[in-house]
Order: sequence, then C-alpha cells, then structure tokens
Amino acid sequence: MSKNLTLNNGVEMPALGFGVFQTPPEDTVAAVDTALRTGYRHIDTAAAYRNEREVGEAIRSSGLDRSEVFIETKVWITDYGYDATLHAFDKSAGKLGVDQLDLFILHQALPSRFDLTLDAYRALEKLLGDGRVRAIGVSNFMPDHLEKLLRETAVVPAVNQIEVHPYFLQRDVLDADAAHGIVSQAWSPIGGITFYRDGGTGSTLDDATIARIGQAHGKTPAQVMLRWHLQRGRSAIPKSVRPKRIAENFDVFDFELTDRELAAIDALDTGVRGGPEPDAITLETFGMEIPEA
Repeated sequence: MSKNLTLNNGVEMPALGFGVFQTPPEDTVAAVDTALRTGYRHIDTAAAYRNEREVGEAIRSSGLDRSEVFIETKVWITDYGYDATLHAFDKSAGKLGVDQLDLFILHQALPSRFDLTLDAYRALEKLLGDGRVRAIGVSNFMPDHLEKLLRETAVVPAVNQIEVHPYFLQRDVLDADAAHGIVSQAWSPIGGITFYRDGGTGSTLDDATIARIGQAHGKTPAQVMLRWHLQRGRSAIPKSVRPKRIAENFDVFDFELTDRELAAIDALDTGVRGGPEPDAITLETFGMEIPEA
C-alpha cells in the first residue's frame, strides 16, 4: 500500500505521522530528530502543545529539504475568530520557522461559540487561498459540528483529527468524514491516553485479540493497531520519546492484515472515550494564552 494519502484538494500527505502531544519542549528536538532519521516525513504538533519552536528546530537541523517534511499544526480555541486566527498562523509559522504550513487545522469545535469557530475556519480558507497553507482541516469535530461548518463555509476540510483506536472507533464520525471526502486522522491511535484504569477494560496493548494477530505476523500490538488504521484508509499519529518505540511504530509497511483480522479489531470497540467530550470544550474551562512567536 502507498505510504501517502491524497487529500481532497490533491495534496499528498504521509499517512503515518509523528506526534508530539505531551512531549516536553526539552525532549521534543531529540524525539523529532529521531523520527526524521527513522523515516517519518509528517510531523504533527499544535499551538497548545507549546513545542512548535522545538519541532521547527529539529526539522531545520535534520538537513532535509523543507519540501520533504509535511508539517501539521493546530489553532487553539483562544485564538478563534477571523483576525485572531490569521494571527495564530503568524505565531505558529514563526515558531516553526517556516513560511508555509502543509496542514493547518482547528483544534476543537468550540460548540458554545460556534460563531468564533466559523470565523476561524474562514481565516483558514483565506490562508489556503493565499497559498500560506497547502491544506486545511479540523480536529475533534463530531458529525453535527461538521454539518454546521459545511453549511456556512466554502472549503470542505481535508482532515478531521479525532480519537480513534480499537477501543473507541467513533463510527459515526468516520462515516461522516468518509461521506464528505475528509481523511480521518487518528490521535491516540493505539489507545495511549486511554488505558481505562478505572473501567477495567485494560490497555489495548494487552488485548488478547490484538496480541494473537501480532503473533501471527511477528509484529507487536502497537504495530498491528497502526497497520489497522492504515489499511482502513486512515492517517495515524503515534507518539513516543523512546527511539526503540519510535522505530517500532514506523515499521508497519511490510505486512498485511486480513479482512477477518481487521474486522476482529473493529469489534473491540467499547464506545468509551478517553479524551474530553468535544461538546464540553469551552473558553472558560479550556482557554489558555498562546504566546507570540
């Protein structure tokens, strides 16, 4: 299978990205450097992660040409609104040290102020039209958020980055994305933040079905889960700061899961969300100041 996905505007995006969510700035340069040396060519960060500057530093010091690395980052809700979001681009691009972003997305839907969400997205459309970004999208948008956005704006998002892993499939969101030609991109693709310590479900990494499939292919549970995303046509953004794990997560292009194995992983869905409820995101509870470049 191809290592790239073609977005709805024709832009090619590496399907497997490297994430830096919760990676401290002091660890980010080394982690991204390791990822790029391993072979990753898609780095996913966000203004709210507070490590865009270090991502940019690692990309510059890698020796790779700018055109070889697909850079994705996100606007935080505090910077929603037309002018504020245009300025959010300046902040992110400035920290990353680039003139153009490959993918710029809204981090949350902000249902309580959807007017600001719409204005923010219109700013993304402007940036796209001006060539300052190559593709635009959203994150954590549920089907009703998508429908409201599509009614009021002109450009269909290229990507919707959402929580997806074997224990939380969000089929309704995946179906809505597919219906509109939007690539679903999985954050927490191996259930990393959602080990269900309270619910008794356990970790996806210890799941017997996934382990059995891994043994059949000589692969780890994490590799099986990442391969499952890719074969289902999704982008996946694993994260790690450990070189061994970074390399392991990239070694997923030399085996193929059967239809039965894919279905068995699909059937593990518990319906339990690990991240925050998208409708609960408000400026009052999740607002944070995003520093200048």
